[in-house]
Amino acid sequence: QVQLVESGGGSVQAGGSLRLSCAASAFTFSTACMAWIRQAPGKGREAVATIASDGRLTYADSVKGRFTISKDNAKNILYLQMNTLTPEDTAMYYCATDTWSRCGLDTTNYNRWGQGTQVTVSL
Repeated sequence: QVQLVESGGGSVQAGGSLRLSCAASAFTFSTACMAWIRQAPGKGREAVATIASDGRLTYADSVKGRFTISKDNAKNILYLQMNTLTPEDTAMYYCATDTWSRCGLDTTNYNRWGQGTQVTVSL
């Protein structure tokens, strides 16, 4: 059974940085399509960064130049380095995979999700 466990969230002041991690198991992580998806209170889900099976990276415009997605295939861990955080980045962040490898920024493509880790950015 696919398992995704996020960690690394927390509270930070605007301008600060956080690195999220997602430990993956029970599927072929090295060739999987992976994404970080966030949901702020009262808002819809937004895929902020994805990494396709061929390593192609895609970012939402809202985080380009500030967030970096990466993965360690030897450790089966997905990362999201978040820099220059703003209060608008406050959300629950989820790690997700698309077992059909459709990938992209459409959140409905992702059919396996972790429990999420909360990120709160204050002024």
